[in-house]
Parts: sequence; structure tokens; C-alpha cells
Amino acid sequence: MDTITPATLPQKAFTDPVAAWDYIDEIYRRNTGFIRQHLLDLEHGIVPKGRVRAFYPEAQVTSRSYGSTDSTLPYGYLHTPGLYRTTITQPALFRRYLIEQFEVILANHGGAIEVGESSTRIPLHFAVAANERIDGEAINALPIPLRDLFDVPDLQDTDDEIANGTFVPPPGGPYPLAHFTAPRVDYSLQRLSHYTGTGPEHFQNFVIFTNYAFYMDEFARVAKQFMAEGHPDYESLVEPGGLTTLNARLGGGTTGEAATRSPQMPALHLTMPRGRGITMVNIGVGPSNAKTATDHIAVLRPHAWIMLGHCAGLRNSQDLGDYVLAHAYLREDHVLDADVPVTVPIPALAEVQVALEQAVAEITETEGMATKRIMRTGTVATFDNRNWELRDQREIVRQLSQSRAVALDMESATIAANGFRFRVPYGTLLCVSDKPLHGELKLPGMASDFYRTQVNRHFQIGLRAMEILRGQPPERLHSRKLRSFAETAFQ
Repeated sequence: MDTITPATLPQKAFTDPVAAWDYIDEIYRRNTGFIRQHLLDLEHGIVPKGRVRAFYPEAQVTSRSYGSTDSTLPYGYLHTPGLYRTTITQPALFRRYLIEQFEVILANHGGAIEVGESSTRIPLHFAVAANERIDGEAINALPIPLRDLFDVPDLQDTDDEIANGTFVPPPGGPYPLAHFTAPRVDYSLQRLSHYTGTGPEHFQNFVIFTNYAFYMDEFARVAKQFMAEGHPDYESLVEPGGLTTLNARLGGGTTGEAATRSPQMPALHLTMPRGRGITMVNIGVGPSNAKTATDHIAVLRPHAWIMLGHCAGLRNSQDLGDYVLAHAYLREDHVLDADVPVTVPIPALAEVQVALEQAVAEITETEGMATKRIMRTGTVATFDNRNWELRDQREIVRQLSQSRAVALDMESATIAANGFRFRVPYGTLLCVSDKPLHGELKLPGMASDFYRTQVNRHFQIGLRAMEILRGQPPERLHSRKLRSFAETAFQ
């Protein structure tokens, strides 16, 4: 079968980051439009006379020396002389991010950003927008399957070798310029819409994960109050389905519609200009959900994410409602063992730790020893077995004691390890909801009192911590602890 492709666009060199982005956008829109037009023609019975194919745009830069720079940013460096390259998708979504990366690289190394078409095919599924409606009945009635006419996703293009540090480039390059290939990004963007019920364009750079719907309810309540009062910073609240509540100072009111049914991992977005607001995602229970959510949100390159949830307190000195600030993780979640071996330490990040501790002190109006009485810093154990209490306790208790664990949950280590893996600053603040090793289990009436008194304060602490982190300069927030020997230049 012949191949039908649009005319090849020439490679161009740019010293202006905006102009480089403009050309990337031109290539992307032209090539995805080419694929979509043939799909629309197919709806009307016009079968293409060959395989329809178009390619992602790519950007590349060349380093001719090891060079040094005075920049304090932990990214934007080309670690070895040679060629660096990445494929790019959804340039409109990543406009601000891409221009910033180009600016930093040019400032550090000079030269030019070269933009052209790559050899990576755009799958049909990734060329069609999430809100684009296709006449499926008409296409299904045709005697030829879509995969015989269009390229489909190839899992070889979506692996995480680069992020995992296992990719071995050929001598002299091309070296990877970014952590994720374009197909890998497209895959995650589609999954995000599916799991969270909101489009990727609504996600903010500061993300809170939780394992309880109570926190989502409180987030929605506080966010709507902000909108009604005309909050000076936040602009809107976006809920699953696209229901948007606008800030009163911007005219107020709502647009869009709520989701007809709750998605698997509902997300709420308290938006600010330049994506500097806060997103909250209810990942539910378990490390598998935690990995799924963070795998996909990572492609948006957030500035920080934290876990805000409940845990089992492991020390008799703890009270129900006390907080636990994780400074280490016992990883018994197992979902990331192949990507981040358990021999790899997951360090606490000072900037996030300080923000969380400061937020606890501010919201609880305590300081010094008074804060320490309600917040324990220590190791959090994350298990993949929700009913760990039903096993022989001798082995488990010995392991918890040897690790000096002070709390146990099912998500925190996963979120931290994936933050480490994807170079996203991470942290954990949990609230003790029971003490199973000491016979303190929640009774129905006790649980109601506990949730009523503690959820609001815990949520406010998480919100305040994100506001503190938002005030950090990039060179402080994006810790060098997250960068390896031969890093990609993109953040």
C-alpha cells in the first residue's frame, strides 16, 4: 500500500524561542490536520488510496563544548558535547513551558534551536482532539479497519527509559532533550481526561493528592467561597465535566456542565494565571492508583506535588488527629520496583518539608514544642496490602520497628518515588486516623467526630503549603537532588 504524506517542511534554526515555538506549532497543526481531514473524509465514504501518515515536530540543539554557566537553575544544561533532540506534541498546551526551556538552554549554551519534522509517526488516536466527535457508525460500516489506513500507537514509543535513566544513547548522540517522547505525552494526556474527568489544560502546577472524598468536598467548598468573595489571586474553579465557576471580580457565574457520573479519580482545579494555581486529585486507595495518577500528571511538568491523606499511627505516643510529616519512606508498595529499585533512596526535599512544617504551625497557630506535640516527623511505611493487620504481626512489627516507621498508608511512598523518578518535587503530610497496633480503631461515632474536627484543618494546611511553595524561586524548588549525572536539559 502506498503512503500518503503531506509535503515535508524544511528544518529551520531559531535564536528566538517564540519563533521556534511558532514553527513547532505550525508543523504540528498542519500534520495533525492532515490526518484528521482524511478521517473526516472517511466518514463520508472517501477511502484514502494509501496509508495516511504524518510526523511529530522535533526540536534539537547542539553543544560543542562542556562549558560552564552561572545559572542557578538545576536544568537547562547540555551535559556532553553532541546533538540533543526531542519530539514534541500539543505545543499550544505546552507553549509557556517550551519557550522557557528554549530560553534557558540558549542562555546557557548559545547556538540555535533547530526545528523540523521527526521520523516519529503521529498515531490517529493522538491526532484527534478529546472533544472531537467522530461518526463511529459510518466508519465501522466500512469494509477496512482503521489500522490499515492510519498509524496506531506503538508501545515502543511510549516507554519511560529516559525518565528511568536506563536509556543508552549512541556515542555522540542524539541525546534526549526531554524526559518524555511526544507519543508518551499524548498517551498520558488522553489518560488524564479519562481518569480525572477534566482536560489537561486545566491542571495547575501545584498538585495535592488525597485518598478521601472529604478533602475534595472541602476543596470545592473553599474554592467556591474564594470565587464568591472575589479572591485576588485565583480566577476559577474547574470541576469534572468542565463545570467552571468564575471569580466574582472577573464577572462571576458558571460555564460548562458537571460530569454526569463521577470519574475514577476526580480532579478539581483552582486556577491562576500561568498555571500557578492548585489542583487536587482524589486517587482513591492503593499504590496502583497513586502510580497511575502520577505517571500521567508528570508529563505536565508540575512544580510540586504532595500527598494529603489519612494513615495508621504506629506509636503509642501519637493521638488520633496528629500529623505525620514524612522524611523517609519504607517502600512495600511494589508497583515501582521495576522502575525505581528499592535500593534507590528517596530523599526528603528540604523546600517541601519546610513549607509543610511552616503551614502546620501557621494553621494550628502553634510554634516550637507545641507544633511538635501534634506533628511527628519520621518514616512512613507504604504497603500494598490494605488488610496487613490480618497477617502474622511478628514479622510486620519487626520490620516497622527496624525502619523506625511512625505511620503506615498505601500511597505516600508511591507518590514520593514517582516524584523522584520524574523530577517533580514531592512531600507527604498525613493525619492519624487510627492506631491498629494499639487497639485504637475508629468506631462509627468516633470517626464522625474525628473527620468533622480534623479534615478542614488538614486541608487548610495543604493549601497553605502549596501557597508557600508557589513563592519559591525555581532554582530552589527544583532541587538538584532530583537530577542525575547525564540529565535532560528540559525541566
